[in-house]
Amino acid sequence: GGKGWFSCVRSIDKKRKKLRSLDRAAGKQAMESSPPTITVQVKFAGRTIPVEVPTSASTAELKLLLQPLTNVLPRGQKLICKGKVLADAASLSSMQVGDGSKVMLIASQGLHQGEGPITKNSSGLAPSAKRTSNVKDNQTLKPEIISKSRAERWKITGVIALSGSNLKAVPEEVWDCGSSIRVLDVCNNSIEAIPQKIAALKSLNKLLLTANDISDGGISWEGLSCVDTLTVLSLSQNRLVTLPPSLGTLTFLRELCIANNMLGSLPVEIGLLKQLEILIANNNRITSLPSSIGDCESLFEV
Repeated sequence: GGKGWFSCVRSIDKKRKKLRSLDRAAGKQAMESSPPTITVQVKFAGRTIPVEVPTSASTAELKLLLQPLTNVLPRGQKLICKGKVLADAASLSSMQVGDGSKVMLIASQGLHQGEGPITKNSSGLAPSAKRTSNVKDNQTLKPEIISKSRAERWKITGVIALSGSNLKAVPEEVWDCGSSIRVLDVCNNSIEAIPQKIAALKSLNKLLLTANDISDGGISWEGLSCVDTLTVLSLSQNRLVTLPPSLGTLTFLRELCIANNMLGSLPVEIGLLKQLEILIANNNRITSLPSSIGDCESLFEV
């Protein structure tokens, strides 16, 4: 009877070992049949989103996974890794995106405002810019008369609003307002230069220069760098061909508008603008972004 009992126990043990062996084989087979994955760290709007994707995934597939996590449609996503914009059709591995890679997601302006992507053959002004230009050309504007009372009001309100005032230069009275001014709006004029005196506006937050005649060398970047409160700079619809390295000194800038110029590239120093959130640069001649754009860690809209 004892031999039979031990024989029965051995038989049960053998069956258990066989079952465990089968379980391990099944688990191994399941692991082999599942595609290997990587985790990509996507930076967007000041946060980091870990996204698990198959190693064979394409950029387009990564964008689809990001849509519910960011509420940004794939067509409005621009993904940048190591300074390169990831092409939709390319596999992540071919773009050197691996496990733990950091990818920056920038929401395209075209998604929100319908202006569409920048194309190589784009030229001239955007429709909205043309309308503004036509209004500027057709209207008969009276020269702005600066009175002492107005200058005093500027100091009290902190806002200088001289848009569409037929100005060829910023009035001297503006610089005399000094640190009282937070906003200077001289859009839709014919201003050709912003002199060193801009440094006198030490509390300036917004400098709006859209639709003027400012060309390269027309801005005292040295003067602007002295205004360490400047968060918004609008230079759209001017005659700019290049931006100087000194742009990188405007480290408090959060919004930079340079659309509708003739810019062929952006300076490498733009990567120094760590607080930049919005970059509007459509309708230029820019065909690629500098790799340093990846250092703009707060950037979420281009």
